Amino acid sequence: MTIGSYKQFCPVAMAAEILCTRWTVVLLRELIAGSTRFNELRRGVPRMSPALLSQRLKELEVAGIVTRKSGSERGVFEYQLTAAGRELGPIVEAFGVWGQRRIESHLSLQHLDVQLLMWDMRRNLNTTPMPKKRSVVQFSYPELPTTQRSWWLIVDPKESVDLCSIDPGFDVDLYVSVDLRTMTAIWMGLDTVRAAIANRRLMLTGNRQLATAMQSWLGLSPFAKEQKLAS
Repeated sequence: MTIGSYKQFCPVAMAAEILCTRWTVVLLRELIAGSTRFNELRRGVPRMSPALLSQRLKELEVAGIVTRKSGSERGVFEYQLTAAGRELGPIVEAFGVWGQRRIESHLSLQHLDVQLLMWDMRRNLNTTPMPKKRSVVQFSYPELPTTQRSWWLIVDPKESVDLCSIDPGFDVDLYVSVDLRTMTAIWMGLDTVRAAIANRRLMLTGNRQLATAMQSWLGLSPFAKEQKLAS
């Protein structure tokens, strides 16, 4: 799978030849998180070119880690982890735990990406503390260019959570105005909604139930509960 080989029989070296190519572990993170379609995977790795994504998926298929099957829609394929792929779950999780504990916060927060942040928030959102009817939450990032500034989460507890970057035309229940660094820090568990409101980095307007419960319904990183450790 790699241009060069470690040329070692050691299982660590052999596994590294498959798993340590650029973007592979990040792509596995998306597959483990439940993304199955090519466009879903692209939204989870927005800085990865479509050509490279296709190449990595083919490599993982050859390695027996991923299988490609026809989806429910004609002409659409779905990528599923095999038993060998599912075994990688604890390994990818360990990467995330180590990164959350050991990588300095200011280094992580140098790499801001509103599209990836909103996609991850959508995926992990907890509908339990939200109203039992459809709720629309609009996020506004005033410092970003117009095309990236506004995002809508459309939450239907009985169906799904959708993400839109174009106004879906529904009445908005809660307006969230925040800078991207603050929202990313909250998502990563490095900051809180309460603290951000207190010093006016985050402003909420609209439904009081949604505003009050925001910390509990907000889709945080699966590693947000991991505490930073001293180096």
